[in-house]
Amino acid sequence: MVKLHQENDAIIEEIYQRKNDAEIARQREYVAAVQIQAFFRGCRVRSYMRHLHNSAKILQKRWRGFLGRQFYRILVKNSVLIMKLNFYNGMATKVQKVWRGYYVRKYVFNYYSRKRYLEALQIKNELVRSELEEFSEQQEHVRQRQREMEHKKRREHMARKHHFLISTHVIPGIYNSPFLPYPTETEYLLRSVKPHPPKVKKKTEDNQYDPSWKSYDTTPPKQLPPLTRKPQGPFRTPEDVQKQRYKPFEPTLRVATSFWSLEDARQDMKAKEWTTRVIDDKFIPFSRREHKYDPLLHTSSSYGHLPYGSKYYREEFIDKHVTLEPFKTAVPPIPVFEKLNNTFSQGQV
Repeated sequence: MVKLHQENDAIIEEIYQRKNDAEIARQREYVAAVQIQAFFRGCRVRSYMRHLHNSAKILQKRWRGFLGRQFYRILVKNSVLIMKLNFYNGMATKVQKVWRGYYVRKYVFNYYSRKRYLEALQIKNELVRSELEEFSEQQEHVRQRQREMEHKKRREHMARKHHFLISTHVIPGIYNSPFLPYPTETEYLLRSVKPHPPKVKKKTEDNQYDPSWKSYDTTPPKQLPPLTRKPQGPFRTPEDVQKQRYKPFEPTLRVATSFWSLEDARQDMKAKEWTTRVIDDKFIPFSRREHKYDPLLHTSSSYGHLPYGSKYYREEFIDKHVTLEPFKTAVPPIPVFEKLNNTFSQGQV
């Protein structure tokens, strides 16, 4: 006991030492257990997620395969239908082509009738060509004659213009050389035509010089010709300018009409209406009248008396009608016109 009592402090120290070592080991073991659990749970979750992904892939694969096969069937069906339609259209086109070719060759473009038509057309073309050639020759002859006539006129004009170059008995002309055995053709032309008549001085109606006349006299005139009555250009005569300058004043509409012209016109219309009435006399009893009573125009006529207030102005004989019921319109009434006075006011209209 003494020995144990002596070793008591060492035992207590060892217990505390082992307790501390156990606490340190427990903390390390706890961290290791947590790591092991985390790794295991991660592996389990990853395995489960992998299983879910594989299951989803299988579902998607099956569903996409189903949709793809369905779309492929529709595509194949449409492709087959298009191929059939193209085939049928091609066959129909061939049938139409054969039939149209046969119909055109037999009834429209017959070879023998076409051949006869072309032969007749060739003959007709030859005839037309020959007629056109004759017509062109005639036109060429006509143009040639016109050119000859124009050339002859020009030569005659030049000959009449140069008639002073003709030969005389004393002096031979330039076209009648004494060294030639006979005169030239121009000399005979000068002898055959007459010279131009001398130009006469022309005057206008106002006894003024005509600007179109040209004189060969180059001497300047002693006095200039008078001016025309109206100079050339956009100018007005002095009389018009004087009238425009001294024309009388023209009052405006405000000055020419009265301010009370509208009221005066209304009063005149009222007075004219009063004077043009059918009855303008006052009513006088029969005892005081000196002349015969004249019945009113609007209350008596040759067709009978019109009773005011007791009957309508237009008499109706219902028994003379074809049917007692009133006539019905073929078109129903327009509801807008019926609601016009009820739904719209005068200011809104």
